[in-house]
Amino acid sequence: MHVQEWLETVPAVAVYALVGIVIGLESLGIPLPGEIVLVSSALLASQHGDIDPVILGACATAGAIIGDSIGYAIGRKGGRPLLAWLGGKFPRHFSEAHIATAERSFQKWGMWAVFFGRFVALLRIFAGPLAGVLRMPYWKFLTANVLGGILWAGGTTAVIYYVGIVAESWLKRFSWLGLVAAVLIGVTSMLVLKRKAKKTASAAEATPTPAPVGD
Repeated sequence: MHVQEWLETVPAVAVYALVGIVIGLESLGIPLPGEIVLVSSALLASQHGDIDPVILGACATAGAIIGDSIGYAIGRKGGRPLLAWLGGKFPRHFSEAHIATAERSFQKWGMWAVFFGRFVALLRIFAGPLAGVLRMPYWKFLTANVLGGILWAGGTTAVIYYVGIVAESWLKRFSWLGLVAAVLIGVTSMLVLKRKAKKTASAAEATPTPAPVGD
């Protein structure tokens, strides 16, 4: 069963809680499909009036900010041994290549890596724990965390919600054309992202990991 079809069987309160918890755990460093759940829930809200998009966005934002903050605390306490442990548990997401890519982003952009990392699946998982491991000053991390969480969670909810409302009325008149367009766009986007991810991973493997950043 697709995520959206399953969400349709769940009460609104449970949807809010699910979105907040999944996004919170993903931000904490556990590889979960937070963005998929958020997009599916926002689209569902556009088609069912019992789900309030404002509450949905608020729950997603809270989960993102709190999860990242907990991840930061865990990373600061656990240090690099934590990354090694995560690599053993989740080798697909916490491989040395991925860690090197994330560290280079932090070395180059600092707190902006936390902010913009919210919009990138790989950095969204790494941002909190890695910022703690690299001992980024907490006030910088918190500022980027809050602003990034609000913009990503709130913005995604708003955009998908309004796109869903417009698309629903449009698809009623051009259903098959809309379906074809959606499939083509989705497949193209997936192929482009996979190609970019493969290039990034290859570049990371060929680049030595930078030294830790102090306070």
